[in-house]
Amino acid sequence: MNMHFVYIIEPESNPRRKYTGVTNNIERRLAEHNDKESVHTSKQDSWKLRCYIAFSDRQKAEAFEQYLKSHSGRAFAKKHF
Repeated sequence: MNMHFVYIIEPESNPRRKYTGVTNNIERRLAEHNDKESVHTSKQDSWKLRCYIAFSDRQKAEAFEQYLKSHSGRAFAKKHF
């Protein structure tokens, strides 16, 4: 079964900052963030994984990622993660 993960990462130097994304390979994606291969996270050094949620359905993972990027989703993540 191919799993899809919604993840939240934070830079070690600034844990108040967060980035939320979706991937099917967390280890590879985290390495890409740390190797500055992502435009949105390239300005920070040394990202660490804060949490991830697994989904068997890509569309549900993408919908949850979009929710977490909304105002109410950020409040939810701050309270629960």
